[in-house]
Amino acid sequence: MTKRLVWERDGRDWPNREASRFVEVGGLTWHVQVMGEGPTLLLLHGAGASTHSWRDLMPALAQEFRVIAPDLPGQGFTSAPTGDGYTLHGMARAIASLLSVLKAAPQIIVGHSAGGAIAVRMSLDGLAAPRAIIGINAALLPFHSVGVLFSGLAKLLAVNPLFPRFFAHQARSPEVVQRLLDDTGSRLDARGAALYQRLAENSGHVAGTLRMMANWDLAGLRRDLPKLRTPLFLLTGMKDGTVDPERAHDVRKLVPGAEMMPFPGLGHLAHEEQPALFARRIHDIAHRFEPGDA
Repeated sequence: MTKRLVWERDGRDWPNREASRFVEVGGLTWHVQVMGEGPTLLLLHGAGASTHSWRDLMPALAQEFRVIAPDLPGQGFTSAPTGDGYTLHGMARAIASLLSVLKAAPQIIVGHSAGGAIAVRMSLDGLAAPRAIIGINAALLPFHSVGVLFSGLAKLLAVNPLFPRFFAHQARSPEVVQRLLDDTGSRLDARGAALYQRLAENSGHVAGTLRMMANWDLAGLRRDLPKLRTPLFLLTGMKDGTVDPERAHDVRKLVPGAEMMPFPGLGHLAHEEQPALFARRIHDIAHRFEPGDA
């Protein structure tokens, strides 16, 4: 049996803990952080991460926006979904339900990696009407290479009840987690690495991540990308070892008007490496669309 993270224990020193709240919506108990005032900006983390991924970026954005950042279903401190809750469409609908309860209509959605795919799906499905979507190393296309995530292998591992516990046990070694982080092409400080290790040591979080990836339909998203009319900005770390930076060029060919912004020297977790830089770029993009008029 997998074990979920416990807020009173595992969240005792969680980044931006004072902004955290728990919300019951659609059969899920969501962990969500809300900070700042102004136009609403939604942050969606990537697979295997949580709100901690925005620990430094979120306060910077909250100087101008009302920022909302949930843990995705089955990850971090948000409970695990049932039915189609791990699919791309299911997660998009679930987040839309959460936003409805929070009375929030995001004018900007920022999605990292898989979070970028959810942001695009929400717009395509009419679940959100942001003025812009900002994808940070967004995973919007099927992966060329075969890895544990975004692959058929994830389906096999997700149905094996022993694997999440085995992986969580292995993750007790800092060297194991550090190798995984190194593979992203990013270099995090000790605090960032320790938070990822805390997540990786939890079998419930690992199981939720695998189930999400096992149910991901990036081929379907690719077919629908030409229909996207929301302005799309692709902030791309050029040392990304998880999502090939060249894929951003492929997305530009599919999405009318999509704009790519390269970030030399940064990896998949670029926004954690240089949060101040990304805060400036997000502010600059948001100002193009006069979000206060929405």
